[in-house]
Amino acid sequence: QVQLVESGGGLVQAGGYLRLSCAASGRTFSMYSMGWFRQAPGKEREFVASISWSDGSRYYADSVKGRFTISRDNAKKLVYLQMNNLKPEDTAVYYCAATRGSEFTSANTADYWGQGTQVSVSS
Repeated sequence: QVQLVESGGGLVQAGGYLRLSCAASGRTFSMYSMGWFRQAPGKEREFVASISWSDGSRYYADSVKGRFTISRDNAKKLVYLQMNNLKPEDTAVYYCAATRGSEFTSANTADYWGQGTQVSVSS
């Protein structure tokens, strides 16, 4: 069982930055690939970024490449999403998720979800 709690969301102006954190519980955190997804009002939940448990490979949605960076600290059971150069279209609820799979780019393969944190970017 893994429980996930996100933090770090907020309101920021376009061009600004935020760092989201996801704190995980459970003894096997290092064996889960971790991902960030987001959902804007009226839209489906979409993949943002993930990091593999097996070799640390990172995956990004095209819309955030070069602006967002995902990282993890297995000792502290934390996952981060550094978001730079934020745009109004990044506004959404951001969710942390975990899966036992390796390449994690689909919400359908998530085993666990956090409750989400709101990110709002003003123009």
